[in-house]
Amino acid sequence: MNFGFVTDENMSLLTDLYELTMAQVYFKEGMNKIAIFDFYTRSVENRSYFVNAGLEQLLYYLENIKFTNDDIEFLRSTGKFEEEFLQYLKNFRFTGNVYAIDEGEIIFPNEPVVQIEAPLIEAQIIETFLINSLQLPILVATKAMRCYSVAKGTVLVDFGLRRAHGTDAGMKAARASYIGGFTGTSNVLAGKEYGIPIFGTMAHSFVLAYGDEEKAFQAFAKVYPDNAVLLVDTFNTIEGIKKAVQAMKKLNMKSFKGIRLDSGDLLKLSKEARKILDQSGYKDAIIIASGGINEYKIKDLLDNNAPIDGWGVGTELVVSADLPYLDCAYKLVEYNGKPIMKFSKKKVTLPYKKQIYRFYEEGKIKKDLIVSFDEIVKGGVPLLKKIVENGKIVKELPSLSQIREKALENFKTLPEELKDINKTVHFLPEISEKIKETVKMLTKKYIQR
Repeated sequence: MNFGFVTDENMSLLTDLYELTMAQVYFKEGMNKIAIFDFYTRSVENRSYFVNAGLEQLLYYLENIKFTNDDIEFLRSTGKFEEEFLQYLKNFRFTGNVYAIDEGEIIFPNEPVVQIEAPLIEAQIIETFLINSLQLPILVATKAMRCYSVAKGTVLVDFGLRRAHGTDAGMKAARASYIGGFTGTSNVLAGKEYGIPIFGTMAHSFVLAYGDEEKAFQAFAKVYPDNAVLLVDTFNTIEGIKKAVQAMKKLNMKSFKGIRLDSGDLLKLSKEARKILDQSGYKDAIIIASGGINEYKIKDLLDNNAPIDGWGVGTELVVSADLPYLDCAYKLVEYNGKPIMKFSKKKVTLPYKKQIYRFYEEGKIKKDLIVSFDEIVKGGVPLLKKIVENGKIVKELPSLSQIREKALENFKTLPEELKDINKTVHFLPEISEKIKETVKMLTKKYIQR
């Protein structure tokens, strides 16, 4: 049975129809000179920065995209495409260049995160997959880092697979949250495919199946004596904590991993739990909190001295609940060597193939400067790197753990005011004089003529 899963064999059709209809017109008109497209984010009111993520899947797609015979037959059956164009698609490959900011790097609105330099038809056809590949990972990696920024060294685990918007989203979220500072995930497949540490406790159904908390806790601890995190809030949380202690005592366990609180007043319950555990001789037992957790709750609880050692963050993380979509775009900025810009209200774009230079002061980001690609700037660090040349990856890609380390190091370079989760700072890049002059010229040409 086909559930519509995206595979190597059908990923070329994971696109919007207009990408292909525009491409056919370009093909018929002979319009296929080199085009430059920018992918970038726009400003929002509750994010001062983003964390770049999702690039690796995009690169795999660009190296492997092809239209199979089945794809061609389907497109032929729609009656929308001529045979000449279908033959072109049959031999389609991405042959362009890709310049991108590294995964794990801090990014800001209006900066080209990925820049495609390719024949116009190729650059157009890949648009939908490109945006789809990058949007969710950037959102989740950023949400994860916001949690990390207030967690004060406590452990963060992705619990969101069951609430993710589909299987693909669950995998992307696990990878992106790890980049953003999470320690691991409950997603076993993500553990296998990405090498992310996997974590788990028990469900309320486990306790209910036994009908007796103490028996359930003993059964679990017998099998997992070194890793028993007991869910204590199925009936009465305080009594559940006491029964967890009793169960461990009856097993003569001098230590156990800990307990999980999944509901109720987490501040009050965690303090009472810590007291019970300590008085019972289980000072090393940890307290994990879950259930509607987000960065705001983590900060509030820790600021009020909640003795919580770790967090299972689920729904709020994987759907980026307070920012469920990324306001982003993929726009043509240069064609056949000529700068191009869009003038739509509140959606104006910047012309040219570009480079971004980042300037630091005392280890903190001071400013970003966007320039045309051929401008030389001293004192800044260039962010856009050539990763694909003539359709092939030419830069060694880092491991996921290396990307995570890079993200956490980059977090240290953020000015403190940008780390404040309750404040929005619109940290916008500066624009070079050359680009400003070109904007004036194009404005005069298209708007004031």
